Amino acid sequence: MNNEFFDALSILEQEKGINVESLLEKITVAIENAVKKDFGDPENIIINIDPETRKFQVAIRKEVVSEVVNPRAEITLDEALTHSKRAKIGGHVDIKIKTKDMGRIAAQSAKHVFRQGIKEEERLNTFKEYQSKVHELISAKVVGIDDVRGSVTLDMGTGELMLPQSEMIPGERFEIGESVKVYVVDVKRNIEKTSRPPKIMISRTHPGMVKRLFELEVPEIYDGTVEVKSISREAGSRTKIAVYSRDENVDAVGACIGAKSQRIDNVVSELGGEKIDIVKYSDDPVEFITAALSPAKHIVKVELIENAEEDVKACRVTVADNELSLAIGNKGQNVRLAARLTGYKIDIRPESGFYGEN
Repeated sequence: MNNEFFDALSILEQEKGINVESLLEKITVAIENAVKKDFGDPENIIINIDPETRKFQVAIRKEVVSEVVNPRAEITLDEALTHSKRAKIGGHVDIKIKTKDMGRIAAQSAKHVFRQGIKEEERLNTFKEYQSKVHELISAKVVGIDDVRGSVTLDMGTGELMLPQSEMIPGERFEIGESVKVYVVDVKRNIEKTSRPPKIMISRTHPGMVKRLFELEVPEIYDGTVEVKSISREAGSRTKIAVYSRDENVDAVGACIGAKSQRIDNVVSELGGEKIDIVKYSDDPVEFITAALSPAKHIVKVELIENAEEDVKACRVTVADNELSLAIGNKGQNVRLAARLTGYKIDIRPESGFYGEN
């Protein structure tokens, strides 16, 4: 039986990555509880489980006395001699317990804890696996589609996760067997209720996904020559990304666009045609705000507003009349994304001061 037990532990460790040491702690507690339940709650329980020597021993240690006062901790010499020929008054004797001597209920309880321990270790391994991939891209395969909820089930290689419709780019559709990239937003584990699986949040709408896609396409970003300063995104519609070059000989915007727009086209393709504005970052707020309002090019003036609300940076931007709608964007999208990108609340007005009749 011992060999079968330790063989099973070895398989769990090799095939499922189970932490045997942690699992043995849980098994020890389960056995201790089972012994207490079946043997009158003895005071000293000795449990020795050693994978190296493959020893599995459970015993109750009692003191040898001439007259028993506390049966849970004491034993007479005559009875002690049946367990050890070396027993003597004042010494101790270990009374070995065989698995078959433990009651059915206690054994079932220990078996249940053993199984739960395995599940908890598997959940912990899953948590550690995905925790190391937070803020990273993972390639997965579509294995299920829920037409009612609009969600898809993805095979992540180490298990399956659901990508909810709210984290999918509006309008995108997938087919069974299709490969898809997702961004790991966060991983949370319920410390108090380890029986629950970790909560793994994946997304295709998170701004971080755009940054990681550019890292894959632009070597200058990956090696740190070009830095992504900020991103604002409305998934499926438009994204603005501010970039900065640490090397004055490297054009940050040009590096992200690539020869014949190949690099940015690859990112746009992965995002289903989402428009992307690449903006040159500047420490000068006026220059940065001006660039962020692209594709509007004729920015007449940018005035930073002092004494604004606490923790709120604001500015007033004047643009050429014929570019007012371009600067504001459809339903205010362009100025909204520019505000998020720069961290400034932007008030746009036309150069003439008149917004027109239309």
